[in-house]
Amino acid sequence: MVGSVVFRIERRCPLPAAEAWRRVTDWERHAALVPLTTAVVTGERSFTARTGLGRVAVDDPMEIVRWEPPDADRPGRCRLEKRGRTVLGWAEIEVWPGEDGGSRVVWREDVRVRPLPRAFDRPTQWAGRLLFGRALDGLLARAHQ
Repeated sequence: MVGSVVFRIERRCPLPAAEAWRRVTDWERHAALVPLTTAVVTGERSFTARTGLGRVAVDDPMEIVRWEPPDADRPGRCRLEKRGRTVLGWAEIEVWPGEDGGSRVVWREDVRVRPLPRAFDRPTQWAGRLLFGRALDGLLARAHQ
């Protein structure tokens, strides 16, 4: 039976919510921060992340099913549905304006990788938190413009 992994990552940053939103929804930049990964925008509301080398790669096609940029009164919310043969599930990104002018970013993901059995859930969860946590840190870093 295929396992399912859910994880959550949260970061606070000094960036205003609009800038944090712009950065965390820059799909090509995401891919540049995940090893061996590229991203190709395939439509107005879709893109594919490809991880691997050459013919040994996994495609992760995603569709943006919710897109609500932040404003002064509410957080920004984006939901991605994974539509691939190998990688299934969803990801949700929220960007909350902070009282100090900064923001709080919350990333939740539910991922299933076929054909990995449930025995791989914990290592997959650990790897997801590590990889996406580092990617989020890179996207929100001051040096990134």
